[in-house]
Amino acid sequence: MLTVTNLRTGYGQSVVSSDLSLQLRDSEILAVMGRNGMGKTTLLRTLVGVIPAKAGSIRLDSAELAGLPSYERIRRGIAFVPQGRQIFPSLTVMENMLTGARGRVEQSEWDEIYALFPVLRDMRARKGGNLSGGQQQQLAIARALLTRPKVLVLDEPTEGIQPSIIKDIARALREIRRLRSLAIVVSEQVVSFMMDVCDRALVIERGRFIHEAERAHLDAAKVKQLLAV
Repeated sequence: MLTVTNLRTGYGQSVVSSDLSLQLRDSEILAVMGRNGMGKTTLLRTLVGVIPAKAGSIRLDSAELAGLPSYERIRRGIAFVPQGRQIFPSLTVMENMLTGARGRVEQSEWDEIYALFPVLRDMRARKGGNLSGGQQQQLAIARALLTRPKVLVLDEPTEGIQPSIIKDIARALREIRRLRSLAIVVSEQVVSFMMDVCDRALVIERGRFIHEAERAHLDAAKVKQLLAV
């Protein structure tokens, strides 16, 4: 589905990550774990084109994306839920969702969104800035889904969210994968969330992957130790 080869990225003259390679399988949920400042967000922003790659390849369904602007990557099938949600506070919930729509939204799409996130139906006329952090996160995911992606990329989706909503988001991601058969990349620091949602995990340290394991072989204690170093 998504293949990253020898990716080199950073800000200005500073290199954050070099020679990163990964493969995302069809309908897989891949967690990228790491402490703050280790390169998770830089990697994800490079995948979606917010930060240009300095070198390397990003291929989606065999099409090269590395030289394309972010809006073109969205058209090719990558959707991004950024850290901090970045919803429009002065727009209603419905208006926020429509900013992600690609053409006319079918009733079946609305039904699916509201089945995943019932609170958005109830609050569709409310301003986005009046929602809680967890509700804004659900709104940001719904907005991304209306781009009809093949790959959904989420940066720190549990940040600042209460534990009960974290469980709802984990459930929603598993259900999205089942309904849409899409692949998901999620950066995260909460090990319990990662263990609940992912099929495979990578741990990044100083811009390099230092550990990888399938869900069945993940050692939560070891991952916590790596994140605490």
